[in-house]
Amino acid sequence: MILLKSKSQVEKIRRACEVVHQTLDFLQHKIKPGITTEELDRQAEKFISSKGAAPSFKGYKGYPANICTSINEELVHGIPSKRSLKKTDIISIDVGVELDGFFGDAARTYTVTDKVLPEAKRLIEVTHKSLELGIKQAISGNRLFDISYAIQGFVEAEGFSVVRQFVGHGVGLAIHEDPQIPNYGKPHTGIRLKPGMVLALEPMVNAGNCRVEVLDDDWTVVTKDRKLCAHFEDTIYISEKKVEVLT
Repeated sequence: MILLKSKSQVEKIRRACEVVHQTLDFLQHKIKPGITTEELDRQAEKFISSKGAAPSFKGYKGYPANICTSINEELVHGIPSKRSLKKTDIISIDVGVELDGFFGDAARTYTVTDKVLPEAKRLIEVTHKSLELGIKQAISGNRLFDISYAIQGFVEAEGFSVVRQFVGHGVGLAIHEDPQIPNYGKPHTGIRLKPGMVLALEPMVNAGNCRVEVLDDDWTVVTKDRKLCAHFEDTIYISEKKVEVLT
């Protein structure tokens, strides 16, 4: 069941999303060679707590950390550890926040320094652009897979691939809600988008083929061919007249 949010609920979701946005900005300035993902996780928890909020990932289905930190060939759900970042790494950080019973969710992929490979920079740029194109399709009256098709079409035209096993989702009153939002699909199909929908769109893009697998920790998702990948996510609100990015 897809939950349409009232304007008062959206305002409360917006507050949670603002903490998500602030946390990602805070963490971006902490990313540097030598810092561990465990330290990023610790600082994220402290920052979120300072805003009167809580990390929504901690304990969710047994997840052991506050944020997800996925490096290079790690796509999503990377568990923070004592691993130190290197100057040639890229890192995806996924942040979920609960504030007064409402939820926000967003992710970004960053370069640790400007020493990363040109392909890595282009992969990040394409993934970010695909999210922007998906958001443009998320307007009342369109179909759900108009979003999916916009993401897939752009990514594949640029020579990359979209992951099939993991998708975007509804969000706001819970961490994950219906509907599921694949990053691939046929245009003009799927449910009709309506005012009151709050969705987390999240393109996940591989430099190689689209296949992924889960490591033995039962969380970290990596590319099957161990090539680079990137992940961007924003929580959006569909109103009667426009789409608004809350994160």
